[in-house]
Amino acid sequence: MITRDGRFAYEAAGDPGAAPLIFLHGIGGAARAWRQQLATFGNRFRAIAWDMPGYGGSAPLPSVSITALADALQQFIAQIGATNPILVGHSIGGMIVQKWLVQSPKQARAVVLAQTSPAFGKADGDWQRSFIAARLGPLDRGETMKSLAPSLVKELVGDDPDPKGMELACECMANVPEASYRAMMLALIGFDQRNTLKDISVPTLLLSGSKDNNAPAPMMAKTATYIPAAEYVELAGVGHLANLERPDAFDKALGSFADSVAAKTRVTAQ
Repeated sequence: MITRDGRFAYEAAGDPGAAPLIFLHGIGGAARAWRQQLATFGNRFRAIAWDMPGYGGSAPLPSVSITALADALQQFIAQIGATNPILVGHSIGGMIVQKWLVQSPKQARAVVLAQTSPAFGKADGDWQRSFIAARLGPLDRGETMKSLAPSLVKELVGDDPDPKGMELACECMANVPEASYRAMMLALIGFDQRNTLKDISVPTLLLSGSKDNNAPAPMMAKTATYIPAAEYVELAGVGHLANLERPDAFDKALGSFADSVAAKTRVTAQ
């Protein structure tokens, strides 16, 4: 599906009148990475997954930054008419959600920060430089997203990942436009929302994987202590792609949180 303004492609399932549940993928993802979640949650939510700007059928941004992506998210939410959504942001998707919360603190019903971080450190930090060089160096040397996809995905996952999920992860990674991948990697540099965690005023689930090297579980557990209404769930043996590696465990954790938020909302409304 495409939004009325033609800027955003997305996939959706469920009753258009149901409470919206919006999924935001990571740098190597796409809307279709969330297909199992759309199927799982479409029976009780209006489940929606966007193609981030520059991915799939979504138009690229003139200039990519986390702030520009958060603005794009706001425009997407307006285009699809999603009132009080629950937002599920994975990896850079979770960074976009954190930035969006600063400008729209009361607009979400709740948020899920899945395998993400409140900061990517300093623009001149050695770790950040080596991280970017490791990700972009092979492309500079003539590799393609398609040729790199299997090794990139393998590095991201934990123990015994679901084979179908891995196939889908490789397919998504292989189809990321190189320009978008490069732009998103560079947009990470200098991201830092640590000082706004205390201002997050909506129910928040932090979801980590015990084998995630990109968003390590101890860091995510610590992050949860700075957010007033935060719950923390760690999935054992899971790497960075929880919804594809262990979709049932991911859906169970998300479902428990989303249903409790929906129940509280109903009680408040009565």
